[in-house]
Formats: sequence, C-alpha cells, structure tokens
Amino acid sequence: MRRSRKVKILATLGPASSSEEMIGKLFRAGADVFRINMSHTDHEAMRELVRRIRSVEQDAGRPIGILADLQGPKLRVGTFRNTKEELVVGQTFTLDDNPEPGDAARVYLPHPEILSSVRAGHRLLIDDGKLELKAVKCDGRSIVATVVAGTRISDRKGVSLPDTELPVGALTEKDRADLEAVLEAGVDWVALSFIQRPEDLAEARKIARGRALLMSKIEKPQAVARLPEIIELSDSLMVARGDLGVEMPLEMVPGIQKQITRAARKAGKPVVVATQMLESMITAPVPTRAEVSDVSTAVFEGADAVMLSAESAAGQYPIEAVATMNRIAEQVEKDPNYAGIINAQRSAPEATGPDTISLAAREIAETLKVSAIVTYTASGTTGLRAARERPQVPIIALSPIVETARRLSLLWGTHCVVSPDATDLDDMVDRACRIAHREQFGAPGDRIIITAGVPLRTPGATNMLRIAYIEKAGEAA
Repeated sequence: MRRSRKVKILATLGPASSSEEMIGKLFRAGADVFRINMSHTDHEAMRELVRRIRSVEQDAGRPIGILADLQGPKLRVGTFRNTKEELVVGQTFTLDDNPEPGDAARVYLPHPEILSSVRAGHRLLIDDGKLELKAVKCDGRSIVATVVAGTRISDRKGVSLPDTELPVGALTEKDRADLEAVLEAGVDWVALSFIQRPEDLAEARKIARGRALLMSKIEKPQAVARLPEIIELSDSLMVARGDLGVEMPLEMVPGIQKQITRAARKAGKPVVVATQMLESMITAPVPTRAEVSDVSTAVFEGADAVMLSAESAAGQYPIEAVATMNRIAEQVEKDPNYAGIINAQRSAPEATGPDTISLAAREIAETLKVSAIVTYTASGTTGLRAARERPQVPIIALSPIVETARRLSLLWGTHCVVSPDATDLDDMVDRACRIAHREQFGAPGDRIIITAGVPLRTPGATNMLRIAYIEKAGEAA
C-alpha cells in the first residue's frame, strides 16, 4: 500500500482505537505511525498495543512505526480542605512545603525543586494557565505570590513555570521504568516530554543505547531558547503546541512552530507538528475551517508528520479524523503553490560526499522527471539525507533491517520497504527496479535514480548514484 502524499500521519491510540481491528482501519485510512501515550498506558497495555500494531503490520506487508511518548515531570499543587478555593485578583497566595490541606491563603507544593528555583518576578501558571501567579518573595521553603489573573484553584492542578529553569532532568522514576519497558517491547521512537536543555537527552540516550530513536518535545521556553543545541543531540523534534501555548503567549506559538520546523529541516531531523490539529473532531464528524487551515500550514511548511491526539485516541470519530487529515494533506500537496513553498525553504547541503550525492539525486530526479529515488539504507542515514532534500518525486527506502524501515516510516516522502541486501551492483540496480515497479512507483520504460553506500551496510557512506530504466517485469536496463 502506497500513500498519495509525502507528509506522514501520526495517530495516537487510546480507548477509542486500541483494538487490532480499529488499528487496522486507522492504518488503511492513512495513519503511518502510531503513538502510545505512557501518561495513560501501563506496561501490560503498552505491550498489547505493540503486539496488535505488529500484527497489523504483518497483514499490511508494510513497516509501521511506533512512538512511545513518556509522561515527563508532572508538577502539581497539593489538595485543599474544600477541594477548591475562589481567589481574588491582587490577593497574596502562598505555595509552601507544609503538607497540610490548603485554603484561600496557601497550598502545599510537593516539589522542593520549584521552591528552591523560583525567584521574585517569576510567573507560576496553574491549571493550564487558567490561574496566573507572580512570585514576590521566595525563601526556598515557600513562594509568596500575587494573583495576576484567574480566580479558581483546586486539588492537584498542574503547575507551569515559563520563567524558571528547574535543576532536574527530564526523566522521572516513572519515565525510567516506562523507558525500559517500551525499549524491551521494541518501539521505534521515544518522545521525551518537557525538555529544558540539551543535557536532558543524555540519560535517555544512555538507557536507550540505540534501541530506539529519541524525539524531543519542544514545549517550554527554555527549550526554544536552546533549540540549536537540542536539535543537534536529538533524532527528531515535536512541536508540542499544547504546553508550549501555556508556557508562552499564544500569539507566539505559530511563529515558534515555523522556527522549529525550519530549523529541524535545515538539520535534516524529522519534525512533527502536534496538538489540537483537528480538535473539534473529538465530538464532530467534520473539522472547522480553521483546523483545516492549521493542518494545511504544517504541510505547506514541510513538516515530516502531523499528529492526532485525542481525536484518534478518545474521540467519537477516529477513522474520520485520520481520513480527513489524509485528504487535507493530499490536496495541499497538489496545490500549485506547494512545490514553490517547499523549494524556497531548502537549505544548502553539508560539504560532505553523502550530502552532495543526495543533492545531486534530487536535482537529477527533477530535471529528468524520474519516477522515484531509491535509496539503500541500513542505518537510515541515507534515507534521512534524501528526505532532507524534499524532492518532488517519491523516495523509496530499501533496508534489510526492519527496525530501520519502521523508524523511517516517520520521514517525509519516504516509502519504506524491507528488502534483503543486494549481492553486487547489478543485483542492487535490478532489485531497485523490481521494487519500484512492484510498489507501483514506476512502469516499464520509466527511469529511477538509485543511491547507496558502497560497500553496503557502511553507515552514512552514501557514495553511489545510478540512473536506471525499468524494463518489463520490473527489470533494469
């Protein structure tokens, strides 16, 4: 099964979409990668979801990627004697280390790292920003703050700190246990929540040891400020617009989305745009016009993937949501302005042989109007370089390693096929032509471009480019 679009669709699984039958329907509707949210999934349920996805993959005969999204540090206030309190704008309110139930004057904050890090003038956003406090006095054990906006606070509401960098890593004890479990289950990507600094990736990478690739979720202003360093140490990025829109002014989020997307494209790292893309489809069979425009913007920007969250996980219309996103993406990529916008954002390749080969493949493909670029890739780096160029023709990534093919299923414009290694150059060309024909990317008489690293299975050593004709039955000329 081949897609008629280049951008990929990432669908979150949940109560509305956890059966094997539903996962299969979502795949056929257009989902390329499935997300398992570890905030709401225990280890047994996660392993069962992985098993069901792999069963659908076997039936489909096409690699399917799995993303496990770690919860990250969840910062919350304590409880209240009356479960909730009404506050007044301008009043003083204290967050402290006293575990007694709170009232209209104070509440327990069970996070000593916050009490020791917040400084006067820093903002504290409670309940997704519905209540805004501003610190006026901090002594390491309490934060005396003024109520700036909002009037209600209740038990266990979340705390966001847009002005404060906390001296803690991105992995909690739960995250460490979840990370080990998802790696043992064989997921392909792991998303790290609430990244603040590049060092936050170090522990996860040490645990992963290459068993999965790491995706940094950009949802804090501290991460935006150090974006180039985080990109360098990440395998991919997610524009997590939900928390980003809480911790930063809403009007800044669209510009930051473009900044992250373009920086990731320049670095050749996959980038996912996420959160509330078709939010109204949780309860409605059709999206709003504004949501259609939002998805279109991400596609026009050249994002590798667009993501559905509650729409596919818990909504009433998960299949319709995926199918709608699929139709939007297909239509955008047919738009006469699409190619010009994508081309305008291309960046100069790195001064390396493999990058030059990938650039040449794209230019030759577009000049000669070939049917596809076929890349042989064991580690995935050749596929990454091909996708970074955003060619107008499809990319077929051939890999003898199924894990590599699954990881590349997130990549823009890349159709992944698991294929045994070629035995020599002639076999490499013949195999590429047969697969391009079989997968319906080319007909007899069409040309394809083949790139590879010779000798095969040498990571990152793309050094060969070949133009070949497809003859009858997919043979090479």
